[in-house]
Amino acid sequence: MWLGSMTEGGCRFVKTSSPRGEAKMSITSDEVNFLVYRYLQESGFSHSAFTFGIESHISQSNINGTLVPPAALISILQKGLQYVEAEISINEDGTVFDGRPIESLSLIDAVMPDVVQTRQQAFREKLAQQQQANNHSKPMEIDGDVEIPPNKATVLRGHESEVFICAWNPVSDLLASGSGDSTARIWNLNENSNGGSTQLVLRHCIREGGHDVPSNKDVTSLDWNSDGTLLATGSYDGFARIWTEDGNLASTLGQHKGPIFALKWNKKGNYILSAGVDKTSSVGPDPTVSSTPGSRGWEACHNSRFCSLPLPHLGLRGDPHHFCTFPQVSAWCRLLPGLGSAMCVLFFKAQDGAPALDVDWQNNTTFASCSTDMCIHVCRLGCDRPVKTFQGHTNEVNAIKWDPSGMLLASCSDDMTLKIWSMKQDTCVHDLQAHSKEIYTIKWSPTGPATSNPNSNIMLASASFDSTVRLWDVERGVCIHTLTKHQEPVYSVAFSPDGKYLASGSFDKCVHIWNTQSGSLVHSYRGTGGIFEVCWNARGDKVGASASDGSLLQILGLKGTFGAYRHGGASGTSASELSAHARTSGFSGSQPNIARAQLIMAPPMTAAIFHASCLQVIA
Repeated sequence: MWLGSMTEGGCRFVKTSSPRGEAKMSITSDEVNFLVYRYLQESGFSHSAFTFGIESHISQSNINGTLVPPAALISILQKGLQYVEAEISINEDGTVFDGRPIESLSLIDAVMPDVVQTRQQAFREKLAQQQQANNHSKPMEIDGDVEIPPNKATVLRGHESEVFICAWNPVSDLLASGSGDSTARIWNLNENSNGGSTQLVLRHCIREGGHDVPSNKDVTSLDWNSDGTLLATGSYDGFARIWTEDGNLASTLGQHKGPIFALKWNKKGNYILSAGVDKTSSVGPDPTVSSTPGSRGWEACHNSRFCSLPLPHLGLRGDPHHFCTFPQVSAWCRLLPGLGSAMCVLFFKAQDGAPALDVDWQNNTTFASCSTDMCIHVCRLGCDRPVKTFQGHTNEVNAIKWDPSGMLLASCSDDMTLKIWSMKQDTCVHDLQAHSKEIYTIKWSPTGPATSNPNSNIMLASASFDSTVRLWDVERGVCIHTLTKHQEPVYSVAFSPDGKYLASGSFDKCVHIWNTQSGSLVHSYRGTGGIFEVCWNARGDKVGASASDGSLLQILGLKGTFGAYRHGGASGTSASELSAHARTSGFSGSQPNIARAQLIMAPPMTAAIFHASCLQVIA
């Protein structure tokens, strides 16, 4: 155990013996002060950080700050919250309840004994009711008939850390992946790739002292342009990069001050939109047109900062005058209005300075962004303020998606609700409440108006930390199917190109494929790590999935075979595992993994951890 007391220089922590002989712990005032100092810096409180650093003598400590990951203080606090939630789940006799608290604790609640005791009692009563109601029920098991045979799953190995995201090229079977090993990779999985898999290693570097050095930061987002010729990646180092399909770095787009969590091309492919935890949304147009900062009045009016960087010609077209500033948006908005011979970066800080968590294009010039401030802003290039602001969520908005026609906007939140919005009204069209925990992500089906499947009804899928996926009839505002086979939080869902099937990935290591009409499970595959992302290729006969153990999955031969596996299975070789020693081109090797700020840490608390890392606590 350790005891703490306040001193003039901060806290003094004394290490004491543990009554049960466990390992001893200690915390020094220098360590606490350093983490607080870093938190102030990462949150943008530069003056407070300077004053605190002087008074606490940070410069005299022997802590190597380069070894401390971003958001370290928040990470420790989140682990403490997890510990308190674990305490709530423990019975008086030491046995563990089979379940999780209904609501996540806030940091203030966790330090208030009365609140913890009340939550614990409510949790026990709720579990008792559930046990009584389910007294005659049996635990759900996956039917062995729907399990995908080993010869239909390829495990791609090469990354040396978690693979957070993956995306198929919209034209060919190139699968891009982004990892905590500071690389992205492009895997050639075309049938004519000589029977194997080649991987291009996209090494992310930063410029220091006139030299390129590895960034050692996670690759957190990626997106192909519509014709599949360019891949954009967003990194924890704050840079967005554009790569060719051959793995060559074409451009490095100016730096966010924190991790980039969302990165989207518009359909035309002449603008890139990014969102990061530095309270910023960025739009990067026309890499071929040289632009200049323009009038210094911009700097005076908006407290802007300009910089110029030479960038190569990418052969895109755009309008260099599409500047957008949003002084009333509760976020930083940054525009990259030219990636040709010069790049102008404008910074605009709003009143609240809440970071953006997700972005999505309505059309080629209008986009929406959501934030920790519980607001959704619809912005248009050329306008100096949002054209629409939606309010109604009572907690952070995790994701937003426009429907294929661009008429409706869906949003999901930590308030456990899913809302549908229309530009024709200020209030939500539907307020859908059915999930019992945070909703992490949403996806529209590629059906209905403005799709290649106009005769099929459009539906919306939502994935939640309550371990379920729900399918919604948006026109009626009702849930038509609840998909309940997962046992852990669901991080990703993806519709097949024809909208007939839905893939879901969970931290229970399972990829499930569902029939969207009946809600039945038609295929299931259990991997070796928690699933962060699932995606379909353009033909709809392959599913890709990224996992926490550094593996990437390719599930093969799905088109036209649903239900076929249960009749004796398919013959073939055993599961193939392609290692990093397979044919590898591009940059070789990988860099030591610098831990991200606990963006993904443990299933019960991942949503809270994710949002903590978005609350401008990361440099």
